[in-house]
Amino acid sequence: MGDKNKKDKKSKCDTPCKEAFGPLHVNVKTTTTVVLLLRSPEDDIVMIACEALYGFAEEDDKKVYLMELGALQQLRHLINHGNELIRRNAFMILGRMVTNGAVVSALQQIDIIPSIIDKLSLDDSVVQDCGTLCLSFLSVAPCCKAQIVASKGLPPLIKLLSSIEPDIQKNSLETIYNVVQNSPPCPAVYELGGIPILLELLDSPYIVIQQLALKTLQKVTADKGSHGILRKEQGIIKLLEILKDKSLDDLHFDTLEVLANCISNSDNLQLIQNGGGLTVLVELLLPTQVPEVESDPVECVSHEVFSSAVKCISRASQHSDSHKDLHELKFEEILLDLLSQGTDSVKTLACQAVAAMSSFLASKEQIEFFLCDSDVFPALVRLLNNGNLALRGEALQALANLTSGNKLNILALYEAGGLKRLVKRLGDNCPRRVTNAAVMLCRLAVQGDDIQYDVLSRGAMTALVKPLHSTDAQVLINATLCICELAFHADARAQLRRARGLEPLVNLLRTTHTEVLRCTCTAISVCAKDEPTAVAMCKFGALEMLHDINQSENSKTKFSEFALNSLIQASLSLKYGLTGCLASTDVITDGFFDAGKFWFGQKVLTLEELSMEPVNQRLTVIAVNASIENIDDGAQPFESPQGKVMDDVTLQLLVREVKESILLLNDEVEQYAALARRVCDAMGGATEKDELHRFGWLLHICLLKCQLQCNVVPIGMISKGFYCHRALLFKYLADCIGMRCTLVRGDNNRAWNEVLVYKEDSSSNGYSIQPCCYIVDLMHQPGNLIGANTAAAIRYNSI
Repeated sequence: MGDKNKKDKKSKCDTPCKEAFGPLHVNVKTTTTVVLLLRSPEDDIVMIACEALYGFAEEDDKKVYLMELGALQQLRHLINHGNELIRRNAFMILGRMVTNGAVVSALQQIDIIPSIIDKLSLDDSVVQDCGTLCLSFLSVAPCCKAQIVASKGLPPLIKLLSSIEPDIQKNSLETIYNVVQNSPPCPAVYELGGIPILLELLDSPYIVIQQLALKTLQKVTADKGSHGILRKEQGIIKLLEILKDKSLDDLHFDTLEVLANCISNSDNLQLIQNGGGLTVLVELLLPTQVPEVESDPVECVSHEVFSSAVKCISRASQHSDSHKDLHELKFEEILLDLLSQGTDSVKTLACQAVAAMSSFLASKEQIEFFLCDSDVFPALVRLLNNGNLALRGEALQALANLTSGNKLNILALYEAGGLKRLVKRLGDNCPRRVTNAAVMLCRLAVQGDDIQYDVLSRGAMTALVKPLHSTDAQVLINATLCICELAFHADARAQLRRARGLEPLVNLLRTTHTEVLRCTCTAISVCAKDEPTAVAMCKFGALEMLHDINQSENSKTKFSEFALNSLIQASLSLKYGLTGCLASTDVITDGFFDAGKFWFGQKVLTLEELSMEPVNQRLTVIAVNASIENIDDGAQPFESPQGKVMDDVTLQLLVREVKESILLLNDEVEQYAALARRVCDAMGGATEKDELHRFGWLLHICLLKCQLQCNVVPIGMISKGFYCHRALLFKYLADCIGMRCTLVRGDNNRAWNEVLVYKEDSSSNGYSIQPCCYIVDLMHQPGNLIGANTAAAIRYNSI
């Protein structure tokens, strides 16, 4: 019985009650409890808690306290609640709390943005107001901008711009504006039909909405794809109407910023011109004085409007279609005034406009007229040293355009102290600035010797070395052209050598840019006017590279061929080594040497370097040096760089003897014959061809090398000379006394001289009308002239 009663009692306790619990009034005193009530499954409890928290969250410290209690996580769930009132109350609390920075940071961590965006489509103005308010604060952070775009938040936000509620419009606008700070979302705004709505908002009675709409348009129109839609929606006309309305001066700055984006488009510019926009822009510049201090709060707005108007009109001036209208508005005088006053940004824009307007002849003449009667030109030149790099670059461009084809402006640039500043600008890192500086230096260099010498004295050649290392084609073209103009002077070439500019110049021969290669070849041709510079360029591989270029039908040009020929002609020693022939016009002078045959790709060595090498078994280098003066007064013998005696007094005496004897002869044939006999006597006398193996010239040369301990032997010390030595000596002596002959290298140490003479012809009862070519015999029958290309000539030239 007892067990049965116990069982019945248990079953009654375990049976759940199906009736609802009656109302229970609980006195809640802590915020923690209210936050916990947000989790209640009963809607009424949650609503009561939401209402309490909304009133509690009015102050900043309380917002942070609620955040620390975890209220944000519960609110994130409640904004998705099925009950409309709970959902609305949750949004209201979020809207109140989101004004605190710490709350915004916390919201960024709980992935609330997709839920907010999802609820914007609900027909609930409170949810839309508070939701867009939350997004306007969250969208400041870069991560949230990306999340709004990824969650497809732009379409509902753009749609809400048409809301009748100003607060929703403002919050949506602010969110969109924050999002479009990054360029990728900009196309989405106008592709989603945002531009017509933004233009409608310009008629809003609330200035904050108007300003936000203009700021958003400014970002959107930075994308050129929006310009066509703006024109179609009559946006250009609406912007001009705002500018013409003086009562809307608070909107003028933002309006001008939008126009500045659009005015670069030629179709937009046409609309602006037709609507009198250029006149409006010029009028904005006329009555306003540029503020001296940008930070002055009274002048700040005026300065912004002024600067933005200058930006618009400067961009308009980049189009040739606007030049005539601007000229008729006398814009040139305004421009020049801007160069002498205002801030760096205004001067930068003014320089841009000057550069552009200079392409319009009437404007250029007007600018030049004002420049002559003012101190604007010196002020413009002084800008070349301005610390603002953008301003410096635009000033250079303006001066480059003004000096193009205008000698007076070029001289004015020089007189204003522009030369020193231009040389300094060659060291800038901006290719455009360096290019313009080089262009103007080139123009100065052709204004006469005095200015050219001044250019050189300022270190222009040294400064041009850095641009030669550039990778920009225009920099390289203009730097090499500048070298072409300056390198005609020996001092300029010496400067370039000392500044180590020849190596980068030669390296430009590797370029694939046609124009750069052409200018480089021209510069090398000019620099090769003296032997030291030419040899130095050869040492850096110029000879081989030019040879390879000329071997290619695609790369070869007249410029490359001329550059190669200039290098070879600059050093007769090199020419003789490469070609084996010196023409009668190639005059050998002191310092010439014969180091044997030379091939492209072989290392080029100077006479000094050859004399520094250890004595070896290679072909002896024969040097010509008769520059010792006053030998009768005990002149010191010539010494090699190693201090070895290189006494060539014998050659000096021989030169004097030849001048005193040979020139006394009246007959040209006799002169050549007498000179040949004198050379033969100096080189060991005549010898029969069959006896050449007994002549011993090779042993004699080797003994001289050992005696001098040097591979270089002065030709005057050779008393047993072979064909190659005698022909070289004959050529040198003939050149000394003004007699013409060639020097031709053969094989097996053979060399000979060819002369053109008028010989007696029995058939014409006198001398032949045409000169005949003869080879001068210096070995076997000294003085005998052998007809070129005859069997006798062939026997003389070969073994």
